[in-house]
Amino acid sequence: MAEFIKIYPENPNPKAIQKVVDVLKDGGLVIYPTDTVYGLGCDITNIKALERIAQIKGVKLEKSSFSFVCEDLSNLSDYVKQINTSTFKILKRALPGAYTFILPGSKSLPNPFKKRKTVGIRVPDHSIALALVNGLGNPIVSTSIRDEDDIIEYTTDPELIYEKWSNLVDVVIDGGYGGNEASTVIDLSVDPPEIIREGKGSLEIF
Repeated sequence: MAEFIKIYPENPNPKAIQKVVDVLKDGGLVIYPTDTVYGLGCDITNIKALERIAQIKGVKLEKSSFSFVCEDLSNLSDYVKQINTSTFKILKRALPGAYTFILPGSKSLPNPFKKRKTVGIRVPDHSIALALVNGLGNPIVSTSIRDEDDIIEYTTDPELIYEKWSNLVDVVIDGGYGGNEASTVIDLSVDPPEIIREGKGSLEIF
């Protein structure tokens, strides 16, 4: 049964954050708030945890489209091939923010993702998500919490998320009501860049 932990985004409690980070380091699965919808995440370096998420989502890990949630652009070079100046300027302008950027994957990707030509990178504008990545010291592999309901695509109430997911994950963070609009997805691995999905992130900044 998952633990339900209340964390306030205005001032995330360091002890509560550390508790969740410890769960991630132990290979646990965590549901946490972002600047868009609630996400399901684990430590990028833990293969067993990655396999658990893939199983829950019903996908093969190698073929999954999970995104990498980073604290900033500093460890981008660990996962992404060298990018040109104009691409970097787009990333600098948009992040942190409600965007997922598809970038060409590097040879140093973790084993399950080695065959990927591209990776999705997120730097959410949300204090809890960023505090978790900071505490963990490396990215969180993440996927959105979707709802089976045809009308409501994403559950926004953390208590309802807990009810539904408490037997599948180790921690559900209650960071208040989440959004119900996913991130804007932009493919920067092609020229010109391609909009894959229009979501919460405004396209006006481009």
